Amino acid sequence: MNIRYSIISPIMFLNASIVTAEPTLPDPLAAGWNGVSVCEKLHEDAKQRILRCTFPPGVGHEKHYHVAHFGYALSGGEMRLTDESGSREASLKTGSSYTSDGTDWHEVVNIGESTVQYLIVEPK
Repeated sequence: MNIRYSIISPIMFLNASIVTAEPTLPDPLAAGWNGVSVCEKLHEDAKQRILRCTFPPGVGHEKHYHVAHFGYALSGGEMRLTDESGSREASLKTGSSYTSDGTDWHEVVNIGESTVQYLIVEPK
């Protein structure tokens, strides 16, 4: 019995190390800003999930990932985006749209004077 325990113990320790590694990032619905949610689920079914994300001036979206999706700006503004490439500023125009193959991680903050709001449509 002690032999089995001594053989299993290092394996259990290794598995525990893997499980306690850095947690995965939240998706856009789970990520917020200073503990407050910035996206709401408008619709979800077997084929898609639709989120509406709202960013008043000075509010952002903490570090999170995205699956492939379509985005549509309900109201535009000035955003600062940070990802593995660094930080950049972007003007989001009302009525503009984009598609994305997904994002490993990024974070954004509204650096303008108007509220930015957009839809995210994620196919399943």
